[in-house]
Amino acid sequence: MGRVTIDDVARRARVSVATVSRALRGLPNVSPHTRERVLTAARELDYHPDPNASRLAAGKTRTVAMAVPSPSLWYSGQVVAGAEAVLSASGYDLMLFVVADAASRRRLLAGPDRLGKRVDGLIMVDCAPDVPTDFPLVTVGAEIDGHSCAVIDNRAAGAMAARHLLELGHREIGLIGGDPDVDPASTQGLRRTGFLDALVQGGVSVPRRWDRDGGFSVVGGYEAMAEMLAGPDRPTAVFAMSDDMAFGALRAAAEAGVSVPDELSLIGFDDHAIAFTVGLTTVRQDPEALGAGGAHLLVELLEDPATPPRRVEEPTELVPRESTAPRPRKMTLHLAEDRGAGESRVEGV
Repeated sequence: MGRVTIDDVARRARVSVATVSRALRGLPNVSPHTRERVLTAARELDYHPDPNASRLAAGKTRTVAMAVPSPSLWYSGQVVAGAEAVLSASGYDLMLFVVADAASRRRLLAGPDRLGKRVDGLIMVDCAPDVPTDFPLVTVGAEIDGHSCAVIDNRAAGAMAARHLLELGHREIGLIGGDPDVDPASTQGLRRTGFLDALVQGGVSVPRRWDRDGGFSVVGGYEAMAEMLAGPDRPTAVFAMSDDMAFGALRAAAEAGVSVPDELSLIGFDDHAIAFTVGLTTVRQDPEALGAGGAHLLVELLEDPATPPRRVEEPTELVPRESTAPRPRKMTLHLAEDRGAGESRVEGV
C-alpha cells in the first residue's frame, strides 16, 4: 500500500476532506460523533498529517529565517543557539541565511525567490536591510527605525574598555577593530566611537598607525597586531573589539617576544568561552541572551502584528583578568660624568 493521504481518511470516514482537516486540527464545527469517526479512520489507516501541508493551509510556515554575516564566529553561533531555543519552544523552525554583504541582504529580502514564501519572519544579526520592507523583522545587535531589536549599549561598552586602560595609566593605546570608515551607527561603529571618545576625554588619541582592521577574526587580529608591533614604536595597551581578534593578537605578541601584560596590556570584547582559559581581560556580553531576546520579540510580532516596536537591552560588564596591568615604566639610562669619576643613574619615566 502506498502513502496514506487525507483523501483515504475522508473515504474511510465517509466525510469530506475539509471535515477531516477540521477534525484532526481540533477546530470547531465538527460534531463529536463525526470527529470520533475521523479519528478512528486515521488510526486504522495509520495516517499522520504532513505538518508542512497543515502550516501552508493555514497560511503560515511556522518557520523563521535568521540572517548572519558570518556564522563561523563564536558570537554568531551563540546568538543562533539562543534564538533557536526560544523558537523551538514556541513551535517554530529556524532557517539560517548567510548575508556577507549588501548585495546578499538585498537578494534575501527582494530577490526573485521571495523570502515571504518560505518563512513567517526574519531576525537579522548585526546587520540591517538595505531595502525598505514591511516583512516581519527584528534585529539583534543593530538598531533600525520602526523595528524591534535586542541590543547592548555598544557605545558605553567601548567606553568601558577605554576607561579601564586609562585607569591603568596607559596613554599609548592601539585599536584592533573593523573598517575605520564604518558607519558610525552600526554595531562596530558605536563600539569604536565609544572607545575613541572616552580616550579623547582622557586626553588620549589613537594614531592612525595603531588603528588596525582585524576583520573580527582570529587571523585578522593576529595580522593587525603583528603590523602594529613591527612599527618603529609600540603601544603599551590595545583594545581588540572582539575576543576572536584578541586571541590572534596574543599569538602575534608572543611571536614578537612582547610580554602580555608586562610590556603590553590587551583587552577584548565578548567573554568568549576561551577568554577565561587564556586570562583575557574583556568586556562581557551575552550573545545567547541577545538571540533569545530577538526571538521573543519576533514571536510576539508574529502572534500579534499590531505589537509596537520594542528595544530590549542586555547588560555588559568589564571582566578584569591577567592580560591587563598598569602601564610599564620605561627605563631611561642617564649618564653623568664628573671630572673625578664616572657616574650613572637609572630613572623611571
